Amino acid sequence: MFRSLCLLFAGFCVSIVSPATASAPIPNPPPGFVDEAFASWLTDFRQEALAAGISGTVFDRAMRGVRPDPKVVDANNNQPEFVRPVWDYLASAISDTRVSNGQEKLRAYRTLLSRLEDRYGVDKEVLVAIWGLETGYGAFMGNHRVTQALSTLAYDGRRTKFGREQLLAALKILQRGDITPEAMTGSWAGAMGHTQFIPTTYNAHAVDFNGDGKRDIWNTIGDALGSAGNYLAQSGFQTGDSWGGEVKLPANFDFALADAGVEKTMGEWAVLGITGAQGGALRRDDLKARLILPAGHKGPAFLVRNNFRTILRYNNSTSYALAVNLLADRFRGKGQIVGAWPTDDRPLGRTELQELQRLLTAKGYDTGGVDGIIGGNSRKALRNWQVAQGLPADGYPTAALLARLRR
Repeated sequence: MFRSLCLLFAGFCVSIVSPATASAPIPNPPPGFVDEAFASWLTDFRQEALAAGISGTVFDRAMRGVRPDPKVVDANNNQPEFVRPVWDYLASAISDTRVSNGQEKLRAYRTLLSRLEDRYGVDKEVLVAIWGLETGYGAFMGNHRVTQALSTLAYDGRRTKFGREQLLAALKILQRGDITPEAMTGSWAGAMGHTQFIPTTYNAHAVDFNGDGKRDIWNTIGDALGSAGNYLAQSGFQTGDSWGGEVKLPANFDFALADAGVEKTMGEWAVLGITGAQGGALRRDDLKARLILPAGHKGPAFLVRNNFRTILRYNNSTSYALAVNLLADRFRGKGQIVGAWPTDDRPLGRTELQELQRLLTAKGYDTGGVDGIIGGNSRKALRNWQVAQGLPADGYPTAALLARLRR
């Protein structure tokens, strides 16, 4: 995902803009451009950008020829009905090819990665894992013109606030001179470079690691991975600590403890009968961990510590954070999952999840809304219903639970 896009374009002079210039329409519309509503929006947005400190010269160059991008509109409006189950996602994210390519990068950039590790305190394996998951080690960085993609999002649809905020941030990047408008490419949502930073994240965390005066996350590996390291360090990554790992739960375990609001020390988890995945004793210390069950009580269990939560700051997805840390472990010769995934439990689609939320609410278990997203309120409601039904209270929605709710 991504969270960092902040490059300012050197060589552009900030000019004093007269009121007449500030209200002037965007120059050089593309041939055949007939979307008058978008043109009017762009003229208004230009005034907003100038008021925010963007020079007219920078704005006009960056936005020349911009128009709504149908591909961005489609991607923004068409949310997938079904989300890949965690076991399929991890199989792709931690494929043998991705592991071997990452190990090759660790060898090829050994000196640079050691310097990055020393500077930011983030394990080199974690940085390379993020690089691998975000762009396949730079192979797929996105080919959308960022100012056009973000203008499309800012103009209309369900993410106008995000698009406007990121577009202004992108213009600030260009004004600084880190890259040119033509070279500022990324995903349909504005994520850029090797580490897929969105503009606001870039502005806050991107670094010029090689000291050439520009923060170039598109072409300079040190800047890109250094920016990721800086982001994680500022997000609380703890040098020398592990992210956690897979564990084995005892019989008759209270699955309600697998909740984002429940933290215990490793010693406290051990007292509850939790062991390592192979049955060995847990590492006992006073650092706290949470228990997660990515596929419910039938699947593997993990105790996750602070550094796992730090990865969630980069991309707020449990599957993503698991993939980063397991891939980093695979680089070290570890990271094999012992527990079996419940591949016979078909994940629910968005429409089915909305139905589940409606049924729970109708039965007196308030999910806090019907949006097809199983967040904290929905999991709490589902757990409470599971308890009332005498079922394992893992808060994990399945087709079998939905069928039971229907009955």
